[in-house]
Amino acid sequence: MGITERREREKEEVRRKILDAARELFAHEGYDRVTMRAVADAIEYSPTTIYNHFEDKEDLVEALCHEDFARLFAVLTAGGLPEDPIERLAQMGRAYSQFALQYPNHYRFMFLTPKHPDHEMSDDDPGAQSFRLLLDACREAQALGRLRPGPPETIAQVIWASLHGATALLVTYRADQFPCAPAASDLIQQTCDNALRGFMVEKG
Repeated sequence: MGITERREREKEEVRRKILDAARELFAHEGYDRVTMRAVADAIEYSPTTIYNHFEDKEDLVEALCHEDFARLFAVLTAGGLPEDPIERLAQMGRAYSQFALQYPNHYRFMFLTPKHPDHEMSDDDPGAQSFRLLLDACREAQALGRLRPGPPETIAQVIWASLHGATALLVTYRADQFPCAPAASDLIQQTCDNALRGFMVEKG
């Protein structure tokens, strides 16, 4: 390995340390309480090192969001998606929850940590693309007469909100904290089924 390649690898290793430390700090402390110096202290580097990789805290958050939502998008689409939109919605729901349980710190940062009020996602952002998978499946199911009429954006929001609620509990609660503990082994599946059932068109 040449000097240039080694320096690039070392640079990427430092960047990875910064992102991992920042994610954990944001997830546990919140956006407002985390400073660039705190991130530097967590990995025992100088603040100057952090600024060599990221312009400011918002730039760091942008990088984390893009990376983590890209990972989620990859999980949602892994192995291909079913052609049937209802089956697709159910599969994506299970994958979403599995992602959260496999990467709890990522999930806390992505969905349970307040961001800077000016933080926005573009249409090409992996987060927007992930939600579009859900929205497109809802639209297709409506076109096939499988879901009742109504704004597909609202249906997608309700389905996601239902699943997020159950998933967030599994990420943040210990097993013994659930009412009638532990949590049902099929909690996510039942949540998906119930969320979809509320919008399904009854067969005549």
